[in-house]
Amino acid sequence: MGDYTIQISTKLIDQLARDDEKVKRRVRIPKPKKVEQPEEPQDNGRELPSEPKSSPAPAPTPGWQLPPPVYLPVTPAPPPPPSPSIQEAEAIRAVVAESAKVLEKLDKQEAGMQQELAGRAKELHDREFKLPYQNPVPCADEKAACHECYVSNAAKDPLKCAEAVKRFEACVRMARHSSSVAMK
Repeated sequence: MGDYTIQISTKLIDQLARDDEKVKRRVRIPKPKKVEQPEEPQDNGRELPSEPKSSPAPAPTPGWQLPPPVYLPVTPAPPPPPSPSIQEAEAIRAVVAESAKVLEKLDKQEAGMQQELAGRAKELHDREFKLPYQNPVPCADEKAACHECYVSNAAKDPLKCAEAVKRFEACVRMARHSSSVAMK
């Protein structure tokens, strides 16, 4: 819809203010226009629809002239009140939003509980399935030195490793002797 404005001239305001006074200027009375009527076609027994015949315009009365038309702004109608279905939809949206908040809270709580459960399970596993104390393997260093010597000198001269083998053998004897004394 377009916006309309009202335009009132100062002349009209003056005229309205001087309502009781007679207008000094002469009012021209328009002459009625002669309307030429077209000739009617001959009647063939059928009636044809035609425009209504206009009567000659009435002669204006002396005095006030008709003012130009006044255009007022058109305001849009107020929006209709919300229908019950819209109110129900809004109520449903509110419930859905509240449910989403509760779901987020429950997701956070679930994540915390999962972390706590994982920590407790690890603690229980460590306590129950702990390997008992194992004695260290005796003579591990001597065994590693003997093996390294054989790997490096196996193709050339394995007799160079005799010294490493004697140290390993002595260590094994001492370990056997100490374990047999500890058992008695």
